Amino acid sequence: MKKLDKLILRAFFGPFLLTFTVVEFILLTQYMLKYLDELVGKDLGAEVFGELLFYFSINMAPVALPLAVLLSSLMTFGSLGEHYELTAIKTSGIALPRILRPVLIVVSFITVGAFFFNNYVVPKANLKAYSLLWDIRQKKPAMNFKEGAFYNGIPGYSIKVNEKMNEGRTLRDVMIYDHTKGGTNTTVILADSGEMYMDHNDSYLVLELYDGNTYVDQNNASFRNSNEQFVRQEFDESKLMLSMASFNFDRTREELFSDNKMMKNIQELNVVTDSLKRYGKREVQMYAPNVDPFYMYFKADTGQVKNGQRLLGKEVERKLPEPTSETMLLATNKARNIKSFTSSYVERVHSTRREANNYEVEIWRKFTQSASIIIMFLIGAPLGAIIKKGGLGVPVVISIVFFIIMYVMTILGEKWAREGLVSVGIGMWAANMILLPVGLFFLYQARNDSSLLEVDFWRKFMARLRRNKL
Repeated sequence: MKKLDKLILRAFFGPFLLTFTVVEFILLTQYMLKYLDELVGKDLGAEVFGELLFYFSINMAPVALPLAVLLSSLMTFGSLGEHYELTAIKTSGIALPRILRPVLIVVSFITVGAFFFNNYVVPKANLKAYSLLWDIRQKKPAMNFKEGAFYNGIPGYSIKVNEKMNEGRTLRDVMIYDHTKGGTNTTVILADSGEMYMDHNDSYLVLELYDGNTYVDQNNASFRNSNEQFVRQEFDESKLMLSMASFNFDRTREELFSDNKMMKNIQELNVVTDSLKRYGKREVQMYAPNVDPFYMYFKADTGQVKNGQRLLGKEVERKLPEPTSETMLLATNKARNIKSFTSSYVERVHSTRREANNYEVEIWRKFTQSASIIIMFLIGAPLGAIIKKGGLGVPVVISIVFFIIMYVMTILGEKWAREGLVSVGIGMWAANMILLPVGLFFLYQARNDSSLLEVDFWRKFMARLRRNKL
């Protein structure tokens, strides 16, 4: 490797690692904000949150790589141009494509690695991430008794504590509604004071209550014939043990989530896609046999036989009975049945096709996300050589603009592909195919030392247009 290649690669790797880290952090933060309300207050510990963030960061990596390559390429070659290093290299007789070659080779390896990473690692990370997220969603929030408010987090109980002391262990003025036996407020416990603590490896919440009364509603089945409305039982000390099983963090078997398209590689997605397409074709072919019984009445033999010969043409028409209100009603009902059956059948076929398109979109996504890395380099590297600006100013603005353009076109292509407006391959590759000529155009301009993005260029261009009009 020549010294020039080492110089350019050193100039590229620093911005690339920085921008990839920053972009990954931004995308991960934006993604996790959607689940923030479901994560807080559940006392899961740093280990669970760290595991979830790790898996989702793997999920975000294929999205972050194109933007990181675009931004780092702009910064690298913009900085080389700003410090006249690019000009000095060109002056020595080295063409721009030769200057870009070492970074292009590295980006090509990143592209290939990103494809295999997206195909084999990301599905497994998605499986672990979303199964873990499901378990977190099912876990109840950690207990939080607020003074003067009812707490309903424990199944079958509604508890109110008017005052907490000694970090929540000592309680004053306690009211408990017990719904475990069914009915509404069948048992009410009032206590002057009490203590609350966990027992049996935090499997039970123990409430030791002092100086209180228990009121049992007699309107239930066991006291139906009683003249009294409730029974009161006074106590000096009472202990209540409440199970904390609903607060446990139990892990669900990951196999239950493996059928989702995000958890499959290309080979597995192809199997599902082919099955759905075959099912859709079979449904289309079976429509005629399935709808045929609805027409049996109209296929009835209306021909009549006279002297051993079937009457046809006008003879049959003369023999047909006159239509009545009953026959018209029967025909109307059959037409409605045919319409309803056809509508539901068509919707089922379209639903199958949409589902097949969804799986096919996931297949092409693994290719297009990887290919967009090298396309972003073809845009960023020559554009940086043209603007001759490094740092995080102009490159960041330009990168965001192109990333938004690419993102919008990708979303539109995916939507059209899912709905069947265009073939899935065309819809998924549309963004890359549109941006590829843009990158080649910038490469051509940079190779010819174009001043395309300089103010003087556009000032002269507008002046030339004014002269032509005159």
